[in-house]
Amino acid sequence: MHISKVEICGVNTSKLPVLTNEEMQELFVKIKAGDLKAREKFIQGNLRLVLSIIQRFNRRGEHVDDLFQVGCIGLIKAIDNFDLSQNVRFSTYAVPMIIGEIRRYLRDNNSIRVSRSLRDIAYRALQAREQLINKNSKEPTIYEIAEELNLPKEEVVFALEAIQEPISLFEPIFHDSGDAIYVMDQVRDEKAEDEVWLSQIALREAIEKLNSREKQILNLRFFEGKTQMEVAEEIGISQAQVSRLEKNALRQMRKYI
Repeated sequence: MHISKVEICGVNTSKLPVLTNEEMQELFVKIKAGDLKAREKFIQGNLRLVLSIIQRFNRRGEHVDDLFQVGCIGLIKAIDNFDLSQNVRFSTYAVPMIIGEIRRYLRDNNSIRVSRSLRDIAYRALQAREQLINKNSKEPTIYEIAEELNLPKEEVVFALEAIQEPISLFEPIFHDSGDAIYVMDQVRDEKAEDEVWLSQIALREAIEKLNSREKQILNLRFFEGKTQMEVAEEIGISQAQVSRLEKNALRQMRKYI
């Protein structure tokens, strides 16, 4: 997603206006009185907020124009529901509304299909969460959400987990000296201890070609199922070093085999 582009949906983002808190309050009074010009000016004055939020989603592969339009829908909903009598800044109220709208859009366009019944429960749970936040000014527990929906806690949890957006195992999460550490490097394999590596002679011989440090790392990673972070803590080196040594050892073993 080219987040650095100047024009998004026909809007020149380099020339977006910025409103002061006092200006927003004045415009809100006019908006509540039905002034459409004030409403349009308020929306224009908060498009930078939408722009800053969609940058959080710049690795999702979605087109920036689409996300910007969806974010604007969230902004408009925030304007329609904002209560001036509450001692809360508009941006504080609007940010979760905009993020929620974008996340709903991403879930609806997810390549992994979720049943309609689960999706409906999840959406109801998200709506109940927003209502409870507005009511109590704090994040509700899953028990409170389930009670609000009159549903079992397990059913709500299952529905919310079903609509979570998947992440690639090859998503980089850390860079050090040019070597990336990926999600797959952080995944713990609970079944690794019982795998067939020890029963394969070719792999045994390949392992014997490695030095003691490389053998130790592979043993901890693949036979004991530890993450790179756990290995790094155990042998006293950085996670980036563990990643480099692991990749080098596997590369040597592939050549030998």
